[in-house]
Amino acid sequence: MGKSPDKSVLLIENDPEQARILCAMFNDQGSHAFTLTHAGSLADAETYLSGHSVDLVLLDLGLSNPEGLDVVRRVRAVAPRVSIVLLSSLENEARAIQAIQEGAQDYLIKGEIDPHKLMRALGNAVERKTIEEILFGEKERAQGTLNCIADAVICTDLSGNITYFNPIAGNMMGWALNEVVGRPLTEAFRIVDATSRKVILNPMAAAASENRPGKLPSNCVLVHRDGHEVFIEDSVAPIHDREGKVTGAVIVFRDVSVARAQSELMTHLAEHDSLTGLPNRLLFCDRVGQAISLAQRNGGLAAVLFLDLDGFKHINDSLGHLAGDRFLKSVAKRLSSCVRAPDTVSRQGGDEFLILLQNVHKPEDAATSAVRVLQAVAEVHSIDNCDLYVTASIGICLYPDGGSDAETLIKNADTAMYQAKKNGRHDYKFYSKDMDIPVEELESLEQSLRHALDRNELTLHYQPKIDLKTGAIAGTEALTRWMHPTRGTVLPGQFIPIAEKSGMMLPIGAWGLGQACMQARTWADAGMPAKTMIVNVSGEQFQRGDFLEALFAVLNSNGLDPGSLELDLTETVLLNHPERTAFILKSLRDKGVMVSVDNFGTGRSNLSSIQKLPLSALKIDRSFVRQITTVPGGASTVGALIDLGRSLNLRVIAQGVETPEDLEFLWAHNCDEAQGNYFSRPVPPDQLTRLLQSR
Repeated sequence: MGKSPDKSVLLIENDPEQARILCAMFNDQGSHAFTLTHAGSLADAETYLSGHSVDLVLLDLGLSNPEGLDVVRRVRAVAPRVSIVLLSSLENEARAIQAIQEGAQDYLIKGEIDPHKLMRALGNAVERKTIEEILFGEKERAQGTLNCIADAVICTDLSGNITYFNPIAGNMMGWALNEVVGRPLTEAFRIVDATSRKVILNPMAAAASENRPGKLPSNCVLVHRDGHEVFIEDSVAPIHDREGKVTGAVIVFRDVSVARAQSELMTHLAEHDSLTGLPNRLLFCDRVGQAISLAQRNGGLAAVLFLDLDGFKHINDSLGHLAGDRFLKSVAKRLSSCVRAPDTVSRQGGDEFLILLQNVHKPEDAATSAVRVLQAVAEVHSIDNCDLYVTASIGICLYPDGGSDAETLIKNADTAMYQAKKNGRHDYKFYSKDMDIPVEELESLEQSLRHALDRNELTLHYQPKIDLKTGAIAGTEALTRWMHPTRGTVLPGQFIPIAEKSGMMLPIGAWGLGQACMQARTWADAGMPAKTMIVNVSGEQFQRGDFLEALFAVLNSNGLDPGSLELDLTETVLLNHPERTAFILKSLRDKGVMVSVDNFGTGRSNLSSIQKLPLSALKIDRSFVRQITTVPGGASTVGALIDLGRSLNLRVIAQGVETPEDLEFLWAHNCDEAQGNYFSRPVPPDQLTRLLQSR
């Protein structure tokens, strides 16, 4: 190691003999490394200090007048950061001690000084100054950090009095630190339960008295000095001294009002139809489950009514979708007026509605409600100065005879509704088992599907995804199609449920992934502009124990860059088995594979869980995009979803873009990417190759 540089010392001493003795000691300093400069007066010292950097000052306190310590203050004025060691007579030792309080580091008694004592005092002064600088730096860094972080911080002593808070806390409470320091926390930090309005006691008292961390109760609001309120969440912990004794407590909290509002919005969107405000199928099924539990306890019945409007298509075609939407809202209002408070009316989409009747004593009660509904729907609806008339067909399924769960009851009510339509419409029918559609056709499709892979009947079509900032093709999504030898094209909506039920999704999913990666490599080798290949992954695929191994094996076998692959997973899949999901997503991210939340907004959104996952993008479901120009308030919903995605630091992709108006809105609201028939329908690879070449 190299030799440490010498520390410079300025001796301020007007006694020549004393100066000579001290200089001799420096000449015999041994292993110490000090260089000495002598000033014979305070004025000479001030002149020297103003032009030179000095590490230590060895100062004769006798230079000062008997009444004060101005000599120390004058040296400090010229060199505020220099270390000072005093030389004092024995009778002036009290003044030397007082000088320590003025900022000197140490003192020596003249006549008792030897080289060892002198060098030790100077060395200790240097060390103390170094420690002071380190502590000051640490304090400044800590203060700067507390002033810059987005969270609010408050500290209290053992008595619960405020000792410190950072600017964020001051702004959230409406107080300045000098106004409340030393006063009880509860005077400035006023928190109440948002529902009961009860005052919540000091959350830091327990942390200090019980020496354990804690949290505020949920649903807390902080009341600002001017009366406005914000929702907060926090963490509280005790503060200890170096012996481990509790000296106070600290609370770190943040304003979660925006996140809470977004969460409530997403919860509402996830459970309600955006057009009518009625519960959607998800919430309806949950309430059916509750009705079944109630019927089991009371030994009663529950009824599900499936309603479909007769002739609604004519209204849409003749008057347009806006008039059709207003009509659906009118129907929703009529249906809601026909049921009791415990019952539920739900819109399933299009012109289909569901009604849940609880506490049904006998089938005739459900029939009476169905007649009332039919009459209400059939009455004139005045829409855009037009008198519109439609009828409805209703199927009724009763628990327990018609099914023991929500999905079965809905399916069977749907079957009964079709029987009502066959019988002339504007009617209702109760479900009976002889209405079941023969299963031979479904079984035939299932058997054909099991051989579809072997017979090369499955193909992939590709739909481009567009970067809305550049207009370039950012990627392509692979979509499975089935060309049946006798039935022709079988739509995904027909064969995907069969595949899921029969266990065929695993081989089909594995085949689709391999084909998509092979095609992506082909396009990459040809220099095509599509950057990523998007592949949908089913829950069954994702949860298999060898999912990662199989995925990476496909990438390796095709020589495809993992960064070129993007997987689409629904919210439901992502929120199942959270620990395993987090592990898989981290492994994918580490390799470069991107993961998007597919059909966002249609499931039971859990923002607090989703934002913890290493995701790349959020895909707004086509059902929301379709409402931008067709549903009042639809544009606001999509705008909120875009803002939400950005708040989660995710790319936002809009699905199902069909019109220039959709595109204009998405571009104006800074949506990142979009796909839909406006750009291109899903097409075979050769057609998309030509499109890529033309771009």
